[in-house]
Amino acid sequence: MSRTVEDWRAFLSVVLQSKTEELRMMGYGDTTEDVVWQCLKQKVWKGNPEKRLYQVVEDILHLSTNIYMSYLTVESYKEDDLMASIAALTENKGQE
Repeated sequence: MSRTVEDWRAFLSVVLQSKTEELRMMGYGDTTEDVVWQCLKQKVWKGNPEKRLYQVVEDILHLSTNIYMSYLTVESYKEDDLMASIAALTENKGQE
């Protein structure tokens, strides 16, 4: 039976926990299940496609550190841009 990957989320905590622990052992200490899930949604599934449970489990367990690192890098740039934008806005507001 196929469902969207988001529909399978409730059944996958053990698999996500396993992947999270693996990534932590590889040096990604701040890794959480939610971050791994968001990485998969953005980099592997590119949204919320329909898949079978075994396919979703396989995708989680085969998530490479290269893909995960790429995701973290892009997210950190987004945060930096947001912080820079906020700083610029607050500086300009003080000058008015």
